[in-house]
This record gives sequence, C-alpha cells and structure tokens, in this order.
Amino acid sequence: MNNYETVFILNPVLSDEQIKETVKKYEDFLVSKGAEMVAKEDWGLRKLAYAIQHKKSGFYHLFEYKAPGDAIEPLELEFRREERMMRYLTVKLDKHAIAWAEKRRKRNKEKA
Repeated sequence: MNNYETVFILNPVLSDEQIKETVKKYEDFLVSKGAEMVAKEDWGLRKLAYAIQHKKSGFYHLFEYKAPGDAIEPLELEFRREERMMRYLTVKLDKHAIAWAEKRRKRNKEKA
C-alpha cells in the first residue's frame, strides 16, 4: 500500500449538506477500494488564483490515505464524472512528504 494525498475543489454554489454528502461519498469510495484514511482536512471556501468554470472560489478538501495503486484510477474516473468537482490532484507521497504531512497535522492540532 502506498501513501497518497488528494486535494479537490468543489463548486462554491453547493450547500453545506451537499458538500458533506460529496466528501462522504468519496471517502466511502476509497474505503471500499481498500484504502485506509489517515487524515481529512476541510480547508473551506477559498478564492481561486484564476477562474475555473467561470467560478472565482471553491471549497477545498484534502484526503490523506494509504491505498493500493489500483484504487487511484477508479477514484479519478469518479472525480471526472462528478459535476460538483471543479479540480482535483492526487500525488503519491514519498518518505519526506509523509514526514511533512505529519508535521502539518501536528501543527494544525496545536492551533485548534
């Protein structure tokens, strides 16, 4: 199992309920593909650097998880089919990125 991090941006016109529903849908999808969720972060509504689909803001979410390599392609296929999804990026984490992500999580816990 490899470590991955996926950041995705949801359409800003969605209600809180629709956002929670969409995030839960993809979390459940990953778990069904054999992934183990390490962390989830809701970065909230943020302004975009440039317009995407004529929108200037979006709801950012981050998933950090351990998953088999064959779980990523179906996830990204589902992202492409989802009309609520504006952008997404999945990266495989190396040992340095994993250490940095752990530091980030600790720092965020201390702030909260």
